[in-house]
Amino acid sequence: MGLYFKYGIFSFVLIILQTTLLHFISVEGITPDLLTIWVVYLALSRGQMRGTIWGFGIGLLFDFATGNFIGLAALTKTIAGFAAGYFFNETKTRAILGSYRFLLVVLIVSLIQNSVYFVIFTRGSDIGIIEAVLKFGVTTALYTGTVSLIPIFRYSRQSLA
Repeated sequence: MGLYFKYGIFSFVLIILQTTLLHFISVEGITPDLLTIWVVYLALSRGQMRGTIWGFGIGLLFDFATGNFIGLAALTKTIAGFAAGYFFNETKTRAILGSYRFLLVVLIVSLIQNSVYFVIFTRGSDIGIIEAVLKFGVTTALYTGTVSLIPIFRYSRQSLA
């Protein structure tokens, strides 16, 4: 089975998890973004161009799965893949994926992505830009960063074996 086919299947499974099960672990309506963690992983392991393309595809599928503001997740996941690609280093991929650097990249990328997402998503509502970024963008980024510890531990254990 091809690598991209596996990535596609895994992306599809994550979209299903994101849309169906993650509301069970939400805190005050904030859920971690598994798709962002996956896009960051793809960008760090495959490069900026592939991370950007995968981000767009995953975001677009997520938009169609949720039916909310079609194109917004595609835009922000594309930004996430592009931003994460700046941290790509072909010779240090394993070291980055199994260390605190992965967490830092997820936090930075998630903050950028969520800020753009919630500023656009809350336009036309009573929520201001600062409140959208602080209340939703930062908290979602922190929750996503916390969940990103799981692949770090898995990857670091895998590289030790």
